[in-house]
Amino acid sequence: METVLSTDLKGLKLLGRGKVRDIYDMGDKMLIVTTDRISAFDVIMPNGIPNKGKILTELSLFWFEKTKHIIKNHLITADVNEMPEECRQYADILEGRTMLVHKCKPYPVECVARGYITGSGWKDYKSTGEICGIKLPSGLQESECFPETLFTPASKAEVGEHDENISFEQMKEKVGVETAQRLKDYTIKIYETARDIALEKGIIIADTKFEFGELNGEIILIDEILTPDSSRFWSKADYAAGKPQQGMDKQYVRNYLETLDWGKTAPGPELPEDIVRGTEAIYRKIADILKS
Repeated sequence: METVLSTDLKGLKLLGRGKVRDIYDMGDKMLIVTTDRISAFDVIMPNGIPNKGKILTELSLFWFEKTKHIIKNHLITADVNEMPEECRQYADILEGRTMLVHKCKPYPVECVARGYITGSGWKDYKSTGEICGIKLPSGLQESECFPETLFTPASKAEVGEHDENISFEQMKEKVGVETAQRLKDYTIKIYETARDIALEKGIIIADTKFEFGELNGEIILIDEILTPDSSRFWSKADYAAGKPQQGMDKQYVRNYLETLDWGKTAPGPELPEDIVRGTEAIYRKIADILKS
């Protein structure tokens, strides 16, 4: 199947291209087209992953439905037939990878929930005993479950730049004290709800990140949620603390890139066919398990 790396929908106004998504202006709405681009270390790779955009959209829709009792989200419809006529002419491109959403004002932070000590958090803990300024008990093992979910916000970077971890106090300065607390509470509630759903299906969600926006004075959930691009998924059956875990997510690509002599700056290296196909299979498998 053809890999969709970019879209050019003539007659529609392109608002911008993110690392993965092409966003079109529809007045008080936006059309979000999830392409098959893949980024790692904040660099977009030159080749993509077939069907990735469709899998990410499928999972986001699944989780929006599972969390709508906690918080409203920006989704209007993912059915191309229910979208404006100027969109329907591109149904062959848009089908399965597109959401028509409410336009809102995004908050300039990424809201990260960490349930297990891994990745950059594990590196920080080993050197400082803290993660993002949060003091933790001594003696924790790699991949161990935290006593309670950690909230570690980050500043939202432009494409090609690195997100930067910030303290909760810095987040309060960016969005205000009350909003910061509400975003933290929503993040932890959504994560823990999804974590429990996934655990029943044999999947551990080690950590994830969310984005929120404001619509008519109300906080809503936006962007993608709980996908292999934005989360770390582990197999519960294979899990054991005290070592790195085999990820069922974008870590597969990161692990390959770590073997290269590459400075983690653009342009990114082309991914070999076995890594492309392996990534597609991992993304498809996690979606099938979670939706089963």
